[in-house]
Amino acid sequence: MSGPDPEQKEGQKEGQEQGREQGQEKQQEQASRLRVGDADRHETAERLREAAGEGRLDLEELEERLEACFAARTYADLAELTIDLPAATGSAPVVRPASAPATTSGPLPAGHAERSTHVAVFSGVVRRGRWRAPRRFRALAWWGGVELDLREAAWPGDTMEIAASAVMGGVHVVVGPEVEVVMEGIGIMSGYEGPRDHQAVAVPDQPARTLRVTGFAVWGAVAVERRERD
Repeated sequence: MSGPDPEQKEGQKEGQEQGREQGQEKQQEQASRLRVGDADRHETAERLREAAGEGRLDLEELEERLEACFAARTYADLAELTIDLPAATGSAPVVRPASAPATTSGPLPAGHAERSTHVAVFSGVVRRGRWRAPRRFRALAWWGGVELDLREAAWPGDTMEIAASAVMGGVHVVVGPEVEVVMEGIGIMSGYEGPRDHQAVAVPDQPARTLRVTGFAVWGAVAVERRERD
């Protein structure tokens, strides 16, 4: 008994490929319906901020999209906000859960987290005194306030990153005089300011450190100041 002719084989192959494509489309659709978290909203807001800095969005568009970003419930909602923007890597936009950030070189000291997220919505978040700071700290103030005092905190190393964003709220960061501060955020009808004394100074028994701050402020404020220890 003869096997299937070439045309039948080709038809079976096309059917299998169509089945795989349909399966992938179904998985993509299911993924787009998953609920997002604060970290996902923050990541999308950061991309919108970058797009505004590149001149791809004007201030009104940025404000509208940020409002929709923090009201988003699913990955599909977030994808709509950046679908007309090139991805940061230059690839086509893809709806997927936010990936973990690249790990900074060097071991993480015991007791320190790789990253931590704090959100203040009509409320406040305060971290001061002795506490273990993560390598990456996300702070979002939405009609609220976040205050971080790093002078007595145990740092995870010589560098630390804070993604600080404020919408109708404020994020205030205090560091010691020996900390070099690099501000890479943007203020929209608001302030995004680093220390007024632009240069760090050496302090006995304190290592030189660097704090990198990114994010945005819309009708709010993000500020970093140097202050002597009490």
